[in-house]
Amino acid sequence: MATVDPIALDLVDFLNASPTNFHAVDEAKKRLKQAGFVHLSEREDWVLEPGGKYFFTRNHSTVVTFAIGKKYVAGNGFHIIGAHTDSPCLKVKPVSKVTKGGYLEVGVQTYGGGLWHTWFDRDLTLAGRVIKKEVKDDSVSYSHCLVRIEEPILRIPTLAIHLDRSVTEAFKFNTHSHLIPVLATSVKGEIQKLVDQNGPCKSNAQANVDNKIHHPVLLQLIADQAHCHPDEICDFELQVCDTQPSVIGGAMKEFIFSGRVDNLCMSFCALKALIDSISVGSLLDEESGVRMVALFDHEEVGSNSAQGAGSPVMLDALSRITKSFDSSDPRFLEKAIQRSFLVSADMAHALHPNFMDKHEENHQPKLHGGLVIKHNANQRYATNAVTAFIFREIAEMHNLPFQDFVVRNDMPCGSTIGPILASGVGIRTVDVGAPQLSMHSIREMCAVDDAKHSYEHFKAYFNEFTKLEKKLVVDL
Repeated sequence: MATVDPIALDLVDFLNASPTNFHAVDEAKKRLKQAGFVHLSEREDWVLEPGGKYFFTRNHSTVVTFAIGKKYVAGNGFHIIGAHTDSPCLKVKPVSKVTKGGYLEVGVQTYGGGLWHTWFDRDLTLAGRVIKKEVKDDSVSYSHCLVRIEEPILRIPTLAIHLDRSVTEAFKFNTHSHLIPVLATSVKGEIQKLVDQNGPCKSNAQANVDNKIHHPVLLQLIADQAHCHPDEICDFELQVCDTQPSVIGGAMKEFIFSGRVDNLCMSFCALKALIDSISVGSLLDEESGVRMVALFDHEEVGSNSAQGAGSPVMLDALSRITKSFDSSDPRFLEKAIQRSFLVSADMAHALHPNFMDKHEENHQPKLHGGLVIKHNANQRYATNAVTAFIFREIAEMHNLPFQDFVVRNDMPCGSTIGPILASGVGIRTVDVGAPQLSMHSIREMCAVDDAKHSYEHFKAYFNEFTKLEKKLVVDL
């Protein structure tokens, strides 16, 4: 039996701990705290020191973490890897109660550009965050908590072929009418039993309002996970999740089968690379820059939110770090940005053996081939000759494989946080990603080798960039 690299096993653990973007950030926090990083608050003043390791979160769905070199002074550069925590999914609507034909269903919204046909006939559940009310000593407070229902409670059934003989020719469905998960059948006695167990904690009027918004059985399932009473739930952000765990697969144990590979694979590799690049105290002794990882929310829907890459969160972090060491000259931040470098890390399209014509013949990234450097003349990716050279040179210094990708001229090209941050912050950027198949499916796949290659490439970037950048002359 083939042995599996520990990096891939750790990635699988990270994926299984992260059914939602909120859980991914929570898992990142746990790993950072375990590695000795200090949790900062954006609402408070920061006291930073050379050699220090820190992180902060925004909305608990974006996390920015950084380690300051012991030779850092204000105006020195930032060496950043940016990725994202969100993935296409189905999100529960504010009014989710749907009852049709004797079934209780849960109304959902489509988030991002998912392959929605892959969500049919899967064993599904819910996870996300809840805002709940807490009463203690006649004092009321409100807290945020994460919830995850482990067992399958939802399903989106397909229509039997006997009722639609054309379904095998083209599976067509309406995302509003047909993509609604079934929660239960409306057997009054069984549903009412759960409601009765709670007792009448609200006024009848308030209970009637809630019953029109969400099914009582759904609220009870959520309350059980939040360790509260249903009437203490003030609001929630929940998404539908697959219950099948992430695993190592393939005859030679060479693949990772999982949901949310795009983009938690890159998030994990970046995070682990940063932590391990400074795991020994002396590794920051000669560092004159700041090593940073920023994992953003809302990339799949354009990044336009208070915690997305289109927000000021990156610039805020660079500014606050710079000013913590010297606030006397505002030009220090401008100098720092021109000395900085961003690796925009988002999964790439591997060559599909059954659809080889979808790739340009000279740019066919393959599984096991290492990180893919993405190019696009129309700036859908932010890579240029300088930034590609830097990332390629680091690979060659460490004998790491790499690949290049350009989309066919007759096909549209996706984009990443790279162009958003390059244009919004003014930072040199290269777009890269590990190759994968089934992107945006409920169940994706990538190669074990590429998780390892990505981690090693990112770690080498953190360790080598300061020395390499000094040798590169462009704007004089």
